[in-house]
Amino acid sequence: MARAFDWLVPRPLLTLTLAIVWILLQNEITAGMAVFGLILGIIIPWGTSVWWPDTPKGFRMGKMALYSLVVVRDIIVANIEVAWIVLTVPNAKLKPGWIVVPLELKQPEAISLLAGTITLTPGTVSADLSDKGHCLLVHVLHTDDADAVRDEIKNRYERRLLEIFE
Repeated sequence: MARAFDWLVPRPLLTLTLAIVWILLQNEITAGMAVFGLILGIIIPWGTSVWWPDTPKGFRMGKMALYSLVVVRDIIVANIEVAWIVLTVPNAKLKPGWIVVPLELKQPEAISLLAGTITLTPGTVSADLSDKGHCLLVHVLHTDDADAVRDEIKNRYERRLLEIFE
């Protein structure tokens, strides 16, 4: 029976989120605004559903929550490290580098998440993905050991994403 309304509400969580956000954006909560929020919550996901990829198989939400905590911590630490580099390392002594990270990840969503994680972390940016999706090109602001940075990306992020997207 739950599948009977999939054509009407293709993304139930998104529908609920949109409806709640609409209600919260109003100056007052009324029944009319709640109904309108629900209508928007149905129309927007339904109208855009043809552009949404299928949900990845085997996605583990609990592990994703832990991954998010790791990434937030790394962003905070990297902000401090980059600030320290900017304040203490003269431009002439900076050692930027390009690093090729071979990927074990195969799912496009997982690769996008890895690339986004790298870019969100100050001091690194994902610059390119190989045509077949086997390697990611990463630019690093300052490093003495490119291999260590590559290994850290693979061990800290890719390994966890492999577990999330099993």
